Amino acid sequence: MKKTIYLLLFLSSNSFLFSQTWNDTLAQIDKIMARYKPTNPGCQLAISRNGTIIYSKAWGMADLEHVAPLTTNSILEAGSVSKQFTAAAILLLEQQGKLSLNDDIRKYIPELPDYGTPILLRQMMQHTSGFKDWGSIVSIAGWPRSTKTYDNEDALHVIKHQKTLNNKPGAEYIYSNSNYNLLALVVDRVTGKTMAEFTKESLFQPAGMTHTEWRNDYKKIVPNRAIAYGKVATTYYTNMPNENVYGNGGLLTTAEDLLAWNKYFLNGKLGNPSLLPKQTALYKLSNGLKNTYGAGLVVDSTRGWKTISHGGATASYRANLEHFTDLDLSFAFLSNTSEFDQFSNASEEIRNLFVKDVTPSAPKSIITYTMPAEVMKQYAGWYRNTRSGGGVNFTIKDGKLSSTFGNITPTALDEFAIGSNKIKMMPGKPARMILITATDSIELVAAPTASGDKNGIEAYIGEYYSAETESRFSIISKNGNLFLRREPNYEVQLFPTFEDGFNYMGSTIWFQRDSKKTIAGFYVTVSRARMVEFVKTPGGK
Repeated sequence: MKKTIYLLLFLSSNSFLFSQTWNDTLAQIDKIMARYKPTNPGCQLAISRNGTIIYSKAWGMADLEHVAPLTTNSILEAGSVSKQFTAAAILLLEQQGKLSLNDDIRKYIPELPDYGTPILLRQMMQHTSGFKDWGSIVSIAGWPRSTKTYDNEDALHVIKHQKTLNNKPGAEYIYSNSNYNLLALVVDRVTGKTMAEFTKESLFQPAGMTHTEWRNDYKKIVPNRAIAYGKVATTYYTNMPNENVYGNGGLLTTAEDLLAWNKYFLNGKLGNPSLLPKQTALYKLSNGLKNTYGAGLVVDSTRGWKTISHGGATASYRANLEHFTDLDLSFAFLSNTSEFDQFSNASEEIRNLFVKDVTPSAPKSIITYTMPAEVMKQYAGWYRNTRSGGGVNFTIKDGKLSSTFGNITPTALDEFAIGSNKIKMMPGKPARMILITATDSIELVAAPTASGDKNGIEAYIGEYYSAETESRFSIISKNGNLFLRREPNYEVQLFPTFEDGFNYMGSTIWFQRDSKKTIAGFYVTVSRARMVEFVKTPGGK
């Protein structure tokens, strides 16, 4: 009854909300949450205003095998919402004089390679370090996360085998869990305790998070833990994070505990003086453009309002924590199923009931330009991304240029609009284009189209080894097509793009030739890990 009264007062005293009664709101919440059936996996939702919980409820089942309902006290996993707690631990240690955000990571983890430039703890915290995501690396090797019992030392083992970075430190924002596994190890080494012990004493207990701990031993029995489930067709299956890595994720908690955390740090109680300014501080990239990622927090705007937020997903757990600064309104959502990933997000729909969209009107439509046919012909063809090795193709269809980027609109003789981004064509041989986004300018260079000569594929056939992934691939030929094979039973076709470039399963391969024009190896680029090297082994064709 108390929460109902709080919500009634809240709804009646805030003009930014849609006009609605408590019963209207309750009915709409129930309608949105009807997707979480009583006998299926479910979720928790908690909402607070001015630090007071005004709504908290759970739907569905925590454990299908034991027919255990999911309650507001059930323990779920918060995915990458966890990162802000690792960042908070680092900020506390800096305040205690035990480290600095401007320290090079190799001061604490000297076994990491020297890439010729310092990699700052601050850059790691804000995903601009360049460290490749270790989970993406082990996926290339055929052992993705949860298929082995990885821990943070395993993550370090993978990270230290990388010969290159994704990007120059500070130059780009590229999300990588490696940053936060390394930061967790820094906490271990600086404090002489595990990060689980340090954060329990310094964060969870002071914030009143009585149901929260880290999943640093996945075999540990956790009372009231909700099991995570995926779904294929009409059948559920367990999909748990069977690993001991944490710091990047792995926080076991409840929606109400997450709101207790928001109340704690947003009211300036973390640190003395308050560390809130450092938690929400943003640093520009080296090109001068903004990065909205702070200390494990996204500091940006939603529906026209300033927000501090983060989402999360580990195995089939899903999470979201949002705070609307000017409204002092927080939403915490935790779920133990991934079955609705391809549909609209329930947590966003609930939030939209409470927060009116005040986003400024969209700018006027783009002024288009009629591009001469001969100019379009000059631009048509493949272009190689100089950072990732991936390719984009410009083709002419029905008298218009289109691309694998998506729909493009000519705005000048040498410019195109692509959504909110811009493409600038550059003269020269080879021709180049610059993809200009809100945070970056990426160069792509014209590359010859793959010849399609079936006889030419023999040059690629052979065995390849990667010291970075500690795995082997074979390139084989079947019916005039190339396939990538990894023992014992993984095989996928390679589709040619530009010369020596191929796509497969959302990833790219770019073959390298030596001074004699013989294939010497290739680079693989996957999500969050660029240019992972494979070298052709002696004896390979």
